[in-house]
Amino acid sequence: MDNVSVQKSFTLSGLNYVVQHRIILFALTLLCYSVIWMVNAALILTIIVDRKLHEPMYIFLCNLCISGLYGTTGFYPKFLLDLLSGTQVISYEGCLLQAFVMYSFACCELSILAVMAYDRYLAICHPLHYRSLMTKTRLRQLICFSWLTPFCFFSVNVILTSRLKLCGSQIKKLFCVNWLIIQLACADANALSNNIVSYSIIIIYVLHGLFIVWTYMHLIRTCAKSKEDRVKFMQTCVPHVISLLLFLVVIVFDLMYMRFGSSDLPQSAQNFIGMEFLLIPPFLNPLVYGFKLGKIRTRILGLFFLKRKITPTFE
Repeated sequence: MDNVSVQKSFTLSGLNYVVQHRIILFALTLLCYSVIWMVNAALILTIIVDRKLHEPMYIFLCNLCISGLYGTTGFYPKFLLDLLSGTQVISYEGCLLQAFVMYSFACCELSILAVMAYDRYLAICHPLHYRSLMTKTRLRQLICFSWLTPFCFFSVNVILTSRLKLCGSQIKKLFCVNWLIIQLACADANALSNNIVSYSIIIIYVLHGLFIVWTYMHLIRTCAKSKEDRVKFMQTCVPHVISLLLFLVVIVFDLMYMRFGSSDLPQSAQNFIGMEFLLIPPFLNPLVYGFKLGKIRTRILGLFFLKRKITPTFE
């Protein structure tokens, strides 16, 4: 049994607010989570209901919003319960599950942003062949790639982590992440396979990022030649660029701080850095796309404002 963890639960020590602050934080967190659900669900339902939006770009956007709900659901309900309870404890199995959700969510987001960049590349750089290249079969393959690839990678990662013998139970964060669980491994535990898989995943998703950069270099070069292409770029690619930059900034900042950051920062600042990627992209992505893409903006406004009926007159 040397290779099996004896831990039954973990303590999440990132939350050290006094009781009165917890009540305020609970209200703000519940409001934030409700708004995230509202804006993402509104965009998802709009795309599902309106058949005019059943195009690859909008279907990818729908998956981006679903990914946002998936990731935030892995964090906010448990966090809200922790705010109401006296101790912040999570079971061993629950911690591994939460770590799986956090990592797979982040990588799903990047994968979906990558296939969205590919879609815009085909639409703008190869418009005459777009329909023949972006078929329904290709669309399904790209969506499956976006979801199944992270799930497979992190299933292996979590299974390897579950085989480690752990000598600690305190995670200095608001939620479980695989890297911090591995740091609790005993000195004699063999974490080499975990490190190999982790760095392999990092390399794969760095390649995702390089692919997106390469794609947008071609897009910018193509759009510079035509006013019509520049307009199309501003309408459909700018929201994607904003979403991509938001995601990359918050996720890279969190990863760099988690691995190399100082523990001298106040706990509240550390907590905010840790939950940025669960707050900013899921909240802003639907708003950015909802306001920038004309078809979605018109459809959503039509749901909230009654259109005046024009009665025809016969002379």
